[in-house]
Amino acid sequence: MSDNKKIPNCPVETTLFFLGNKWKILIIREIRQGTKRFNQLHKTLKPISQKVLTSNLRELERNGIISRKIYPVVPPKVEYSLTDLGLTLTPVLDVMNNWGEKYQTTMKDF
Repeated sequence: MSDNKKIPNCPVETTLFFLGNKWKILIIREIRQGTKRFNQLHKTLKPISQKVLTSNLRELERNGIISRKIYPVVPPKVEYSLTDLGLTLTPVLDVMNNWGEKYQTTMKDF
């Protein structure tokens, strides 16, 4: 992990440090459903730009959350999947999903 020299002392802050924007969380959400190719991610995460998607994928890979497999074919085929470390984020996303559902239900009553 190239960013570990900057890891905060607070565990919550550490989590936010590595997942600090909505795109990373949404990328992980998509990849946890199964291995994905770049174009699949780009299509499901619209309106993300290719540049932003590429940047976030590189950061997630550099930080050990996802892995990238390159196949030696023409045209190039690249697939992204969660690493064992990335899979440990599944319960975090589940809790976020549950909270979001409860919030949506609560706000319907207002």
